Formats: sequence, C-alpha cells, structure tokens
Amino acid sequence: MDINDLRSLVTVLSFLCFIGICVWAYSRAAKPAFEEAARLPFLEDDDPVLANDHKEGN
Repeated sequence: MDINDLRSLVTVLSFLCFIGICVWAYSRAAKPAFEEAARLPFLEDDDPVLANDHKEGN
C-alpha cells in the first residue's frame, strides 16, 4: 500500500461521510429537531437593555 492508495481510501471515506451527513440532514427523523431549532430565535425574549437603548434613540 503506497501513499496513493491511502489518498484514494481517504477520499472514498470522506465522500461516504458526506453522503451520510446529507442523508441524516434530509431524513424525516431529523425534521422535528431542525424545526424546533429554527423556532428558537423567535421564542427568546429580547434583551431589555438593548430594547431600552433603542427606545431612547441611542
């Protein structure tokens, strides 16, 4: 096994990892968790200090 075989093996393993991540990201099992994470910015309260500064015009 020379360096070119190792490079080929790493390329194939990286591609398989990429395909695995794509399958996981678009799977139906992951969808509820992603939708909940997408709603997080809207559920958090605004920072009262920043809201007061904005009202005062600073």
